[in-house]
Amino acid sequence: MRRIDVTGAGGVRLAAWEFADPPKTGDGEQTPGLLLLHGLMGRASHWAPTARLLAERHRAVALDQRGHGQSDKPADGYTREAYIDDAEAALEQLGLAPAVLIGHAMGALTAWQLAAKRPDLVRALIICDMRASALGAASQREWENWFKSWPLPFATLADVRKWFGEDDPWVERPNPARGEFYVEVMTESPDGWRPVFKPEHMLRSRETWVYDAHWEELAQVRCPTLVVRGLDGELGRAEAQEMVRVLPHGQYAEVPDADHFLHHAQPEAWRAAIEPFLTAVLSP
Repeated sequence: MRRIDVTGAGGVRLAAWEFADPPKTGDGEQTPGLLLLHGLMGRASHWAPTARLLAERHRAVALDQRGHGQSDKPADGYTREAYIDDAEAALEQLGLAPAVLIGHAMGALTAWQLAAKRPDLVRALIICDMRASALGAASQREWENWFKSWPLPFATLADVRKWFGEDDPWVERPNPARGEFYVEVMTESPDGWRPVFKPEHMLRSRETWVYDAHWEELAQVRCPTLVVRGLDGELGRAEAQEMVRVLPHGQYAEVPDADHFLHHAQPEAWRAAIEPFLTAVLSP
């Protein structure tokens, strides 16, 4: 895995991660590119199992989005336009276009908004567990209260794993995969373990899309698009199937025994869900 810095909107430095040397086709040409976009609070490393599998045949790059991972964390600039422009810059500067965009949650929204804005850059799209409907003010208040409930700093990573995987009062049932997800977004500080991001930046990012529905932009996506949900995820079956209906070239897949973090917790089942689609859209 190697890091490649990208300059995003407003000069923000973004860390992109390529998971293998780009494979070549039979005539020596580089294979089609894939850009993987994590969700809110995520980081590029959450895509590692997926990216390493895909890198066997494709050029797979994951991006630490602004405010996340090892990318810059500016005091402001957490708008929808900035996230979209960052992804656009990554595609152009890395020479990935026309690429397959694979996005989880907020990253999926960024992906389909970019596909609607710049269809020339996007060959195909995979949406992982992201709703097109508005979530509303109550949802944002719940998130604000949830962040306040975090017992920061955590003394050890084991405490991180246990709190998010077992003790979080905002989650209905224990989920070890959730604990592992949050372990990856913690960094050690003098007084213990804290998130690599600033919670206020996450809330500011979320409020730019949580109050609005995004069906109109979804309908503008002209490339082949796969909508994937975990059976216990945040995207319900009815809404997922309506998203497929609205998309001009939509397809549907689901991953059993998986929740919102399906790509992170069930990499093999996730790969099985997306591989037929990728084979079809990337075949010569």
